[in-house]
Amino acid sequence: MTNRKAVDAWVAGYLTAWYSNRPADVEAIFTPDAIYRPTPQSEGWHGREAIVAGWLGRKDEPGTWSFEHTILAVDGEVAIVQGRTVYTTPPRDYSNLWVLRLAPDGLCSEYVEWWIDRDAADPGEPPGP
Repeated sequence: MTNRKAVDAWVAGYLTAWYSNRPADVEAIFTPDAIYRPTPQSEGWHGREAIVAGWLGRKDEPGTWSFEHTILAVDGEVAIVQGRTVYTTPPRDYSNLWVLRLAPDGLCSEYVEWWIDRDAADPGEPPGP
């Protein structure tokens, strides 16, 4: 069963991989058969090799972003993490929602991300005059 401590440890590993972009750091946080969906409608990247290739294909350079997060919920093996990513080059600000499924060893077996550009018009708000 997943707990907040396990989720915190996984997020710390994710940040290590994000900062380094080293394949070994990416592999270290996912199960061998994991699925990583960079958007909810994506078919995703299946398995560590595909996850590393997908990750490196759209990697962020160190020092060009900052991230803060809050764990919203943990239930069984599923966790929900709310985040905010701010990029400096080019300037962008995103709200993030991650749904994680963690294996008993703390590795992620399924990752799904929703991200919203905070600078874009809010599709839930009526258009301006």
